[in-house]
Amino acid sequence: MGKVSVTIIVLNEEHNLPDCLESVRWADEVIVSDTGSTDATAEICRAYGAKVYSDSWLGFGAQKNLCADRARNAWVLNLDADERVTPELKDEIINAASNDAKAGYFIARKNYFGSRWIRRCGWYPDYNLRLYRKDKGRFSDRHVHEAVSVSGPTGRLAGPMIHQTYKDVSDYLARMQRYSTLAAQEMLKEGRRAGVSDLLLRPPFTFLKMYVLRGGFLEGTNGMILSYLYASYTLAKYAKLWELRRGVCKGL
Repeated sequence: MGKVSVTIIVLNEEHNLPDCLESVRWADEVIVSDTGSTDATAEICRAYGAKVYSDSWLGFGAQKNLCADRARNAWVLNLDADERVTPELKDEIINAASNDAKAGYFIARKNYFGSRWIRRCGWYPDYNLRLYRKDKGRFSDRHVHEAVSVSGPTGRLAGPMIHQTYKDVSDYLARMQRYSTLAAQEMLKEGRRAGVSDLLLRPPFTFLKMYVLRGGFLEGTNGMILSYLYASYTLAKYAKLWELRRGVCKGL
């Protein structure tokens, strides 16, 4: 049987971790990078037999690479605390890790908004490369929206991963504040700019893309709210980029 190391980065995730860790009890090892939790996160992880490391925050990509570097197995499965591995996905992961036919595998995610599985808005199947050979894959060093790049062929697993994306609107808005700031900082680092056209056109286009082009209207009120929330995120990150650019220019 192929052995798999599960890697998770966490910060105050006591409410999510029991279900997440329960879903990977089959894994050979679980490695957790705790970046300053003040709740029972570390204690819960240790209770499930995970190896817990207290680390400074490096950014999402670098943090996940740090976790993978500590793995003792050839195959790494990267999870977020709000994700769960289904039984059918577990079997596929074990089979995939038992051979070297691929360098990595994309996994579909069933994303939930509250208690509702959102099938449209571009939220499903939402394939992400999460299972990869340690010697073949590496996360990008982006502070947000990081992804694994692998050298070699990839495949797709049929079993889905459950993703408890947002508990409610308040949860989305709280996280939007952090993610929009990180996204703006990343865009600034890349030399991007935010003009009037970006602020004026990108938010409504985001809404139309999710609500109309990707079928969000078929999700009822949930689809409309999600589309508006994503539009507000788009406005926030470009408005913050505009502010950052002004600060940079003033400092020259």
